Amino acid sequence: MGFTRLLDSWPVVRQLRDGDPLGLGSAVRSERSRTLKPRIAEADHVGHSICPFCAVGCAQLVYVQDGEVTQIEGDPASPISRGRLCPKGAASKSLVTSPHREYKVKYRPPHGTRWEELPLEDALEMIVDRVLAGRDATWQETTEEGKPARRTMGIAHLGGATLDNEENYLIKKLYTALGIVQVENQARI
Repeated sequence: MGFTRLLDSWPVVRQLRDGDPLGLGSAVRSERSRTLKPRIAEADHVGHSICPFCAVGCAQLVYVQDGEVTQIEGDPASPISRGRLCPKGAASKSLVTSPHREYKVKYRPPHGTRWEELPLEDALEMIVDRVLAGRDATWQETTEEGKPARRTMGIAHLGGATLDNEENYLIKKLYTALGIVQVENQARI
């Protein structure tokens, strides 16, 4: 590298030579910054989604290249978030691409010391069996005064903040049909 080329690589020299004494223009751009491209430039297509972390419903743009999610950003067209995401929403790409993401049902039996993989169908059957057994064991057809109750007090539900209004509506309908009356959501607590 020649001496002149070395001097030209220094921002201060470029500032004085190019008439940019405050260093607000091209004088402060390095070769690396000149060649930078946004992560979304190579995306094949953009999917529209909703952030899963809370019930606010911030819209997201999901950039996909070769079938892989490459970036998730806020959607500026959203009237809710206007393109902004909280730190959790901005990090939601890790939900899809993290090497620690679980793809199989894990189950630890009573008194077990290790997690075991379980087929999804078996896990769902276990849940159904336990809900129905708990419901049957604690079913109240009438109150102590003899009035109709048709409920169970042996099962309760506490929803999380990631559930949106539609999901909460469906959960409430399901649990009401099962006779479960203790249904709450952490967003209200």
